[in-house]
Amino acid sequence: MPRKSTRLTFAVLATGAGVFAMLQSLIAPALPTVQHALHTSQSTATWVMTAYLLSASVFTPILGRVGDLIGKKRTLVAVLFVVLLGCLLAALAPTIGVLIVARVVQGVGGALFPLSFGIIRDEFAASQVSGSISNLSAVIAAGGGVGIVAAGPIVSALDYRWLFWIPVAVVAATVLIALRYVPESPNRAEGSVSWLGAGLLSAWLVALLLPLSQAGTWGWGSVKVVGLFAAAVVLFTAWLLTEARSRTPLIDLRVMRLPAVWTTNTVALLFGAGMYALWSFLPGFVQTPSSAGYGFGAGVTASGLLMLPMLVTMFCSGILSGRLEPVVGAKTLLTAGAALGAVALGMLALWHDQQWQVALVSGVFGLGIGLAFASMANLVVGSVPASQTGAATGMNANIRTIGGSIGAAVTSVLVTGHLQPSGLPYASGYTHGFTLLAVLCLGAALAALLVPAARPGRRTPAASSTDIPAPAEAQAAVPATRG
Repeated sequence: MPRKSTRLTFAVLATGAGVFAMLQSLIAPALPTVQHALHTSQSTATWVMTAYLLSASVFTPILGRVGDLIGKKRTLVAVLFVVLLGCLLAALAPTIGVLIVARVVQGVGGALFPLSFGIIRDEFAASQVSGSISNLSAVIAAGGGVGIVAAGPIVSALDYRWLFWIPVAVVAATVLIALRYVPESPNRAEGSVSWLGAGLLSAWLVALLLPLSQAGTWGWGSVKVVGLFAAAVVLFTAWLLTEARSRTPLIDLRVMRLPAVWTTNTVALLFGAGMYALWSFLPGFVQTPSSAGYGFGAGVTASGLLMLPMLVTMFCSGILSGRLEPVVGAKTLLTAGAALGAVALGMLALWHDQQWQVALVSGVFGLGIGLAFASMANLVVGSVPASQTGAATGMNANIRTIGGSIGAAVTSVLVTGHLQPSGLPYASGYTHGFTLLAVLCLGAALAALLVPAARPGRRTPAASSTDIPAPAEAQAAVPATRG
């Protein structure tokens, strides 16, 4: 039965997840400042982002599964405490090496997303689940936008270390409130953590994401990049075989094969490619001096303000989606969100000569993000057994991140493949990049059409463990109990 203080519980979950989302993007605009302050090279400074990405990708599904097994509140508090330590270490970091280690520690916070969705499903009344997940998704989406917008003013007024001191204060208060007021979820999965599966999952994720993030520095044809991609294929195959044969898999592949899950994950991959790549390259576009034939020569703060419409619209549409879903259905909202992303990126490829055009595109894309984030989470949560919520939503977030890495890597090739004598990209590089991202979001909209539809006014009934087809050997060993 749902417990009291759901508003306070939601506030704790939203604060934790929002801070983690903000940490994803908060440091990106300040990387040149960090590079100068810590006397390091640009290639080394990029590891501040890469380390965070890799860590979050590894820990998000693993700790989501741990929460399903040992308790989501217990795991949530532990993760918040680790994020607190990571922020404190980053704020005090005397060298770039320590800062990179701190970012690895902070990446553990990726598990806050699946844990929060699971707690909402377990603790809130059925009528509140959809709206609460939509609202939390809006906070998560807006958190990334807040990071981009707030970084410039914080660094200008204070110092880059305050990008971490502020989260230290917020997360510390969140830990204390979570300990006191967030209830422990009663739903537990059976079994234990498949550490072999966890190790193989971590290995193939690192082998895939590391060359994607470093290919611009190492070279796409380098031995390291090609070798890691080959290793990723081998490790991914080994992981699939291990999970399929395990009695207690880390990620139940039968759940991943559910129609609503695999189609939503496909949308997450494609839409994530467009979203994260836009976040990575739009600030650089507007900061390019107009002498390059495009760009506005904006500073970090001004470029963040041009993305402010995205922050506002993604939050509003995320909140609104919770009220629209009972009327039009999550599938419609997901399709509309991805389509809006495609429209916005198509507009950006054609019209980017004036700052108001960029601001308009930012706002339209924000509408798409808010709708897509909320509906993806609701589709996954509403389609899997309660005991699989953490693992399934963790993988959805991970797949979105993988898509973002792929989108950013490919866009980087298009943007930086041919440079002007000044060293700046040609305008055509950005135009081709934005066009590619528009095509990816259009692909996401088409993939969303494949999501099984539920009648408006009803949530897709969540699968139970008996609804998931068992492997052939299990079916042969267990007598049929369902007519």
